[in-house]
Amino acid sequence: MNPTYPVITIHLLTAMIAGGIIGMERSFHGRPAGFRTHALVCLASSLLMMVTVFQGSWIPEASADLFRTDPTRMAQGIMTGIGFLGAGVIFKEGLNVRGLTTAASIWITAAIGILFGIGFYYPAILATTLALITLSLFRWIETKIPSHYYANNTIAFYRDKVPSKGAIEQLLTRHGFRVEGVSYQVSEDGLLFEYKMTIRTNDPDNLMRLAEHLNTSADVKRFQISPTGD
Repeated sequence: MNPTYPVITIHLLTAMIAGGIIGMERSFHGRPAGFRTHALVCLASSLLMMVTVFQGSWIPEASADLFRTDPTRMAQGIMTGIGFLGAGVIFKEGLNVRGLTTAASIWITAAIGILFGIGFYYPAILATTLALITLSLFRWIETKIPSHYYANNTIAFYRDKVPSKGAIEQLLTRHGFRVEGVSYQVSEDGLLFEYKMTIRTNDPDNLMRLAEHLNTSADVKRFQISPTGD
């Protein structure tokens, strides 16, 4: 048996395991790119890097002195190509952009795969651990950090019963919101008048309280509250 085969096997298996571990965290939180995607990304990155690391195994000895592959160029190509996969999990929902964290996890998974591919085990294992800490522990820390919560809010009224902008702002202020910007739109063939705004609060529970109030208001014909976030 070729002596490089066990080494190649270790490189590929460790890369697949590391990618799968990171992907499990994403799958647990219901993200579109999860366990299998991350495992394949890390495995593919490792596989491609071994083309350069073990080039002596596939380049004939007579040709070995004529040309050499450049590992750094291979790594650059991998990281450029992974951008297309990362972009595929980023999507826009209204004014919200989601999937950025999953795209970043795919990117770091590709980098970890490169490290496993060249046999640089210590930084690869350390990077896997730090990536998991960032995705899991930092999520908990993020929930404990005082922050503002934003949402895109649309409230529609019949055109003959439209309250003033001041009345809308007072309503939102009573529910703990601050209005960051307001736009106006007529919809339903001119039957409805819509206020579209970005609202901010320090308490995410205010979103549900506002929704309950709007749902019981006879004058409100339609409303939508879309929290922003990753």
